[in-house]
Amino acid sequence: MTEPEASPVGPVRRWPRRVRRLAVAGLAVLVLVSVPWLWTTLAARGHVYAVADAPTADVVIVLGTEVAPDRQRPGDRLAGRLDTAAELVASGRARAVLVSGDGGGASGDEPAVMTAYLVERGVDRRRVVADPFGLDTYDSCARAREVYGVERALIVTQSFHLPRAVTLCRHLGLDVDGVVARCDGCSAALLAEKSVRDYLASGKAAWDAVRDRPPAVRSAADPAIQEALRG
Repeated sequence: MTEPEASPVGPVRRWPRRVRRLAVAGLAVLVLVSVPWLWTTLAARGHVYAVADAPTADVVIVLGTEVAPDRQRPGDRLAGRLDTAAELVASGRARAVLVSGDGGGASGDEPAVMTAYLVERGVDRRRVVADPFGLDTYDSCARAREVYGVERALIVTQSFHLPRAVTLCRHLGLDVDGVVARCDGCSAALLAEKSVRDYLASGKAAWDAVRDRPPAVRSAADPAIQEALRG
């Protein structure tokens, strides 16, 4: 006597259950990954401004990023940040600029390029202070407070990066407001890529904040900002 063939009904019935389990697991992972992003986004609310509406502060912090391939000029994103900072100084909303980036970056010396560009744009060289050890956003915020004694500042970067920067700086004890930087020449694809990257980077930001990570490079107190404000 031949055995009856296995009915396909069992596997067919089990498949939707597997799909549901995968969907629930995927949703749980998405929620978990999104919590840090929600933290940075919500904590920055009320502290992000367009340049025309920006409040005043003695210092504006400009966060570094890649320089151009010639290693002498800022890339599009960095140029937008610096142009915005120069506008804040010219309008009297800030008096000194702290350019914070990686002095030994893969694309070049970010603070040196940033300083030269600002001077070309009419910012008094005596009003610009360069921090070559702002290796990431967290370090830039921590060193602004610990090394340069900044307590109140504006911070300039593009909109996709600004909530994370504002939240980290405020978490580290700086009274900061963010100003949205221009990004002339930035393609929609680039902005979308950087938005996704920043979404993912919010997890590291939350972890750094939770464990109170010290900056990668510790330095003695530097009075350069106070001297720039007196200059």
